[in-house]
Amino acid sequence: MLKTYLKITIRNLINNRMTSIINIFGLAVGMAVAILIFEWGQNEMSYDQFHANKDNLYKVWNRTLSSKGPVTCWPAMAPPIGPELKQQFPQVSATARVESPTDGLVKYNDKEIVISQMKADKSFLTMFSFPLIRGNSAHALDDVNNIVITANAAKRIFGTADPISKVIKLNNKDSYKITGILKDLPNNTEFKFDCLLPLTDPDKFDEAAWLDHQYLTYVQLRPTTSPESFNQIIKNFILKHAPGAGLEIFVQPSSKWHLYTGFENGKEAGGLTETIRLMFSIACLVLLIACVNFMNLGTAQSEKRAKEVGVRKVMGATRSVLIKQFLGGSILVSFIAGIVAILLVEMALPAFNQLVDKKLVIEFGKPAFWIPGIGFILITGLLAGIYPAFFLSGYRPVKVLKGIFTDNSRTVSPRKFLVVFQFTAAIVLVVSTLVIYQQLHYIQHRDEGYLRNNLVEHRINGDIGKNYELIKNELLSSGAATSVCKTGLAITQDNGSATGFQWGNVTPDQKLIQFSEFATTGNLVNTMGLKLIAGRDIDMAEYPTDSAAILINQTAVNVTGLKNPIGQVIKSGPQNLTIVGVVKDFVNGEPGQKVAPMIVLGSKYWHNNIAFRLNGHNTTTKNLEIAGGIFKKYNPSYPFNYHFADDDYGKKFEEEIKAGQLAGIFAGLTIFISCMGLFGLAAHMAEKRTKEIGIRKVLGASVTVIVRLFTKEFVMLVIIAIVTAVPIGWWLMNKWLQGYSYRIDISWLTFAAAGLAAVFIAVLTVSFHAIKASLANPVKSLKAE
Repeated sequence: MLKTYLKITIRNLINNRMTSIINIFGLAVGMAVAILIFEWGQNEMSYDQFHANKDNLYKVWNRTLSSKGPVTCWPAMAPPIGPELKQQFPQVSATARVESPTDGLVKYNDKEIVISQMKADKSFLTMFSFPLIRGNSAHALDDVNNIVITANAAKRIFGTADPISKVIKLNNKDSYKITGILKDLPNNTEFKFDCLLPLTDPDKFDEAAWLDHQYLTYVQLRPTTSPESFNQIIKNFILKHAPGAGLEIFVQPSSKWHLYTGFENGKEAGGLTETIRLMFSIACLVLLIACVNFMNLGTAQSEKRAKEVGVRKVMGATRSVLIKQFLGGSILVSFIAGIVAILLVEMALPAFNQLVDKKLVIEFGKPAFWIPGIGFILITGLLAGIYPAFFLSGYRPVKVLKGIFTDNSRTVSPRKFLVVFQFTAAIVLVVSTLVIYQQLHYIQHRDEGYLRNNLVEHRINGDIGKNYELIKNELLSSGAATSVCKTGLAITQDNGSATGFQWGNVTPDQKLIQFSEFATTGNLVNTMGLKLIAGRDIDMAEYPTDSAAILINQTAVNVTGLKNPIGQVIKSGPQNLTIVGVVKDFVNGEPGQKVAPMIVLGSKYWHNNIAFRLNGHNTTTKNLEIAGGIFKKYNPSYPFNYHFADDDYGKKFEEEIKAGQLAGIFAGLTIFISCMGLFGLAAHMAEKRTKEIGIRKVLGASVTVIVRLFTKEFVMLVIIAIVTAVPIGWWLMNKWLQGYSYRIDISWLTFAAAGLAAVFIAVLTVSFHAIKASLANPVKSLKAE
């Protein structure tokens, strides 16, 4: 019996080649999209879930205390918090602090390479499962001059030689003995480094240390400890040590570090998890549309198989037997489509990896791929075939053997509903793509408040700090640069934030306002191209007292309520900071968010970055060649690793660009699959109405009339889909835009463009068969009569 069913299914596939190809290829494309997205999503959700202690690992976060205004959260913690949590709370079994990675120059004999260095407490290697190929995790960072390097870094420095116990020099300053070789880090971890250095503390922390947010801090709670109860216990921990901080702390489990990075008014508000849900929804939608094609084409071919069903029922076949046969056929098609899908995935994977910046690999040799993969194919086959199976098996033999079939031309039919569903989904995806690109264009062309063009930055490393004045003077005298300054970090980076500032008649709530911080030694306005609204720039060379001077932005003026800010004092702890200038708001955080109130500090010590503006009268190549020679002269051990502020600013849009590209690709595939189904339905209609078209042509109907007759029904279905898609698309995109403080208003033109495109594509698809049928010789279609 099974062999007979298989023969019948294969014969039907061969006899209906076009329908079979559309079904198989449509399902294959839907499956391939789903496989790629599920692989990507699984990788994102697995971040830092390979640690043995993952269920007990938590990151510590700050949260501002405010009864008015927004509550903000950030993960940078003060240095004493980690050690004190371990000492004061028995629920904590271990803590580890981590400093942000920086580039470091490693020198061994005559070899010099730049690697990423990260400082961490020695407990880091026992809390987290980064296995050592050589060395002891518990003691590898015992000494301040110990260092642990990854296997890749060891190969770059030592080749095939044994690196253990060898001494390397870091940043031309300190020597470190290699005490461990780490297995290379996986790509699904938030930690990125080539070497680990031990983190050291002063003998005693002063009160100011509790307000200095430097490190990411992780805690390992005992298995019996509830994070919710622990959060209540540590809620006022900072206030006991620094009453004026206006902060509380809480812990976040490891499963949320990568997925839940967004906070709104002090509470988790998603993050990457929203993108994953969106992509999973798109994957299911594309696959569902492919299944809808199968259903539509299966029912469209119903008349061809109606008599087969009637005869088999007369011969004694029950409906359940017929349902099994039809479902078996759809599962067979699904398995063929699955094989094609795997081939498509293998072909598309390199481009997909480049798009999402991953190194995803389909592990065909593991049961973990095949077991869910086969289940996925079975479910797809059942989903695609269940409606046609019940539809076809429901024919009554008395009627079908007399040539009486179910009328699918009625006003509302399942087939028409499915076509509307397909195009509704396609239009929603097109609208989503257009809105994403409009929002991206909007924030990309936002006035960032400084001049990015010709602005170059370089991290202060090696001898740049001590030779800064010499480098600055030569850059200016050579004509390579027109202005030079030192800053805390790059202008495109969030330089950190602080609370607790006081001024005039400050209210308790105003003390809790979080100010973004920036730092410079002077000449910031000219170098960065800022707009000075009032006062002057900081200049510590001309005004030595500017080490206690600040610039503030327009937003800071508004939130402080200072009427004449120049010359007024803002207190930071015991220090009095004098406002010497007000600058126009400039964007150094996320371009899609509002600019925070900012304080630019005149600082002798906080400067990790040098910025210089290239001379516009020379070519960029010439300027960089001169600048590179100057940096090499005064910092010979380090390469000239410059970066353009324009490029750094552009990197802030990478996630939005990826989302837009993915949405565009999937919208295109959705339309393609829908049009494949429409193409098949049009072909079936043309075949079914061959004699009708012949009679109309004999009676004088023109090609235009016949084409209009063909397309009218499909165009009406697409129009219904447009009407359905508009409110759905508006609601979804309006919700997505809420994540941006600086956002567009959705225009009706977006929906009009998507709708017109859908109508045009539908007409184009159907017209092929309509024109072909209208041009056919009516004699051939009527001769049988």
